[in-house]
Amino acid sequence: MSNVEKLEELLTKSVIPDIDERLDEIFEEIADNKEASEDAKEEIEELREFKADLQDVLEDIKTGDIDEEEAKELIDDILEAQKGDEEDFGFVEED
Repeated sequence: MSNVEKLEELLTKSVIPDIDERLDEIFEEIADNKEASEDAKEEIEELREFKADLQDVLEDIKTGDIDEEEAKELIDDILEAQKGDEEDFGFVEED
């Protein structure tokens, strides 16, 4: 399996489902409390932006715009972040 295929699998079977699960948890908390805290609103926005970035990566995979080296770097970043339970998965925000 190539690094690009591994990256696609990691994103579709692990990272994006984890984001969706966390979003569901936040929405359940909001429903229970009848309102969203500023922290919850901020986390929702960050997770939605991150998920959109990941979907862009998936689109790049489909169009062949990610090479093996770049895919390997992204895989390494994601795996490292998952070990450290970081929320940014090694991605740097673009200004």
